[in-house]
Amino acid sequence: MITAGIIANPASGKDIRRLVAHGSVFDNEEKVSIVKRVLLGLEAVGVQSAWIMPDRFGIGLKALDNLSLQIEASLLDMPTWFNPDDSLRAARLLAERGVGCIVTLGGDGTNRLVAKGCGEVPIMPISTGTNNVFPLMIEATTAGLAAGLVASGRAEAAVKRAPRIDVYCSKAGRVAADLPDGAPPDDIALVDVAVYDERFVAARAIWDSSRISDLVLTRAEPGNIGLSSIGASFLAGHYPPGHGLYLQLGPTGQPVRAPVAPGLMQTVHVLDHRVLAPGDVVQVRRERPAVLAFDGERELELGVGDVAWLRLNPRGPRVVDPRRAIGIAASAGFFRE
Repeated sequence: MITAGIIANPASGKDIRRLVAHGSVFDNEEKVSIVKRVLLGLEAVGVQSAWIMPDRFGIGLKALDNLSLQIEASLLDMPTWFNPDDSLRAARLLAERGVGCIVTLGGDGTNRLVAKGCGEVPIMPISTGTNNVFPLMIEATTAGLAAGLVASGRAEAAVKRAPRIDVYCSKAGRVAADLPDGAPPDDIALVDVAVYDERFVAARAIWDSSRISDLVLTRAEPGNIGLSSIGASFLAGHYPPGHGLYLQLGPTGQPVRAPVAPGLMQTVHVLDHRVLAPGDVVQVRRERPAVLAFDGERELELGVGDVAWLRLNPRGPRVVDPRRAIGIAASAGFFRE
């Protein structure tokens, strides 16, 4: 049976950056409409069954209401805690059920959680978050078509690996050279890891770039919004494909202006930088408390003397290129009646 999953995060696109910056608000009713169009796209290319993550707002239930479908579509049978870990647990459960593709509605943070749980299942990410560096701004029908083509095995060549940052933390004083290649990371990030001068996780989202001391990026593409735009502004996009970037920031150094949040331009000062090849490790040791932020959200507190290792891993989640997927199917005559 050809199956697919849908994970729609009701909290994406609603964090504090709507107050401190000018981020768009993605209404949950619009997410209902997006899920409907994804389901219709999945059905059109032969998907036979789809599961939707349950949530507090009822996005899945509302999407299925009065929607005429030939495929079997239902809510995923799982306990819900109505917090970010729901996306992680839903991804794991969908992977266990052997779905051929997972469509996500969210931003960088949502997709990070899905990537932690989906294993080798490809992701078709639709932007409904804040910075949206990892997910795509794409019409939901197109996303559904592409996800269905991948799930049915008709467009495997349209799936590519995205890099990620593997995060290791320790109080034991081990060195980066001691980290074996196969060691499971303590956490991951898809776009950026920032060392943020703050004691507590608090509101999670970060917007004050003056508090960042170290920044590791998987990409530095011009046109991005968020912390990765700092690397793009600094290097102007001139770095080897498949490589990442480490930036050390401070009160002095090369001034760089970048859009660190929607509508929010800030100037940072780059003290030092290093282009990262796949497998390269950045070691961070703190002399005062700090927080590690993953993909724009504070997640992990670092105490005095704690050490973090940030490794660029080229074998991150498998991601669908929707235009290529549809192009492959069209070239094979799939859409000709």
